[in-house]
Amino acid sequence: MALYLALRDAIAGGLLPPGEKLPSTRALAGMYGLSRGSVNLAYEMLAAEGYVRAGVGQGTFAAGTAGAAPRGPRSSPPAQPLLSAWGRRLADIARTSGADVDEGRAAREAAGTDDSAAPVSFVPRNIGERWFPWAEWRSALSSVRPGVAAGAEPAAASGSRELRRVIGVRLRRERGIVCDADDIVLTGGSMQAIALLSQLLLEEGRRAVVEDPGYTGIRHAVQAAGAGLVAGEVDDGGIVPRDWEADVLFVTPTRQYPTGAVLAYERRLALLEWASRRGAWIVEDDYDSDFRWGGRPIEPLKSLDREGRVVYVGSFSRSLRPDIRIGFAVVPAALRGVFEAAKRLYEPRPTGWTEQRALAAWMAQGGYDRHMRRMRRIYGRLEGTLRRLLEESMGGLFRVLPSDAGLHLYAIWRQNEVEYERLRQACRKAGVEWMDARCYELEPRGRSPSAIFGFAHLDEDQIGEGVARMRRAAEALNLIGQSN
Repeated sequence: MALYLALRDAIAGGLLPPGEKLPSTRALAGMYGLSRGSVNLAYEMLAAEGYVRAGVGQGTFAAGTAGAAPRGPRSSPPAQPLLSAWGRRLADIARTSGADVDEGRAAREAAGTDDSAAPVSFVPRNIGERWFPWAEWRSALSSVRPGVAAGAEPAAASGSRELRRVIGVRLRRERGIVCDADDIVLTGGSMQAIALLSQLLLEEGRRAVVEDPGYTGIRHAVQAAGAGLVAGEVDDGGIVPRDWEADVLFVTPTRQYPTGAVLAYERRLALLEWASRRGAWIVEDDYDSDFRWGGRPIEPLKSLDREGRVVYVGSFSRSLRPDIRIGFAVVPAALRGVFEAAKRLYEPRPTGWTEQRALAAWMAQGGYDRHMRRMRRIYGRLEGTLRRLLEESMGGLFRVLPSDAGLHLYAIWRQNEVEYERLRQACRKAGVEWMDARCYELEPRGRSPSAIFGFAHLDEDQIGEGVARMRRAAEALNLIGQSN
């Protein structure tokens, strides 16, 4: 069988061109240590399927006319799919966004490093491996018995009912959102919910408001749906309400991404009034306000919604692990049926069923709350260390925006763009980098360069070393005075 498959693939792929004479059965058997019977059987199978032809007293030949062009991928380009309009838009997005990522990686590799110590990256990476309670999570997973799940709880497309029930209790207690299990649909992370909502609510000829700067994943979902983008200006207080001509608004009011701004109560009411007047929908992405050091989490737009126009989207991927893709959407009654149908189309049975049931049990037993209390203490300390060092050591080069939540700091550069790029290059060579926040901007507004400094994956020593390298690089460029 192995000989048959190897010869078949060689003929189909053009390695053995049409008319090529194959070795005799005796010669081939001797070459590979096989019996002649095995070789005869392989040749017979190839002949039966038309891959070879045999001439009496002449030998065995690869099928086709001698001298003809070889077949297969060597002589013809791969087939190109005839994509739909949605597929073409998505392919364009993948090409452009992939180019941005590759460009950043290539720049880092080309820059090299002059520092012998380990590199320090402030590029956000969710929570650190060392902070996650692996033993507790493994125990929760092991307590889930797969044989019981099917009989006790049907694997509906909307996800584990027990987890939806526990999430509903948590949202009522900590967010002021009145909902129960039937209002909630579990998704593969928050981005799946956003993509589904974009497909359901948007199409060519419609428009959606996205924050500027704002999360690029939302922008891509809107573009793939064929809708037009309306840039919603963001200042230090979050998105600035306008009378937009649009059908959907995507917003992060409890902690704007990436600036970290909290939307004021008056602005929240203005957004709800706009949606009511326009007959529009609001998709509220509450992506990481669980990590708050300044007291109780801010009440979301959904808690103020009296007309059922807000879809509230959340995720556990930041508080657990990025590879644990559990998100959820609190969907108004008018949208719930079609949203569940869309989810069922993609996932007739939900993925991560074991993880969903394990998380439900862990939350019900109080383990998740203990984990979050510990994480808030740790991240509050790390955030304070990073903020203090950036403000004290960098000579006022960055204005770090105030924030009392989240896993990164957003800072605006106070000098010109040329000096910003000089410092970035020097820091890369010194083995330290951050995320350039300009990738989240939709429209040019004459803004100063901005940066994102993640800290959740670092410890205090690493943060101190990273900022110290930034300081030395800035001093070498004469951007700030020499240290004493």
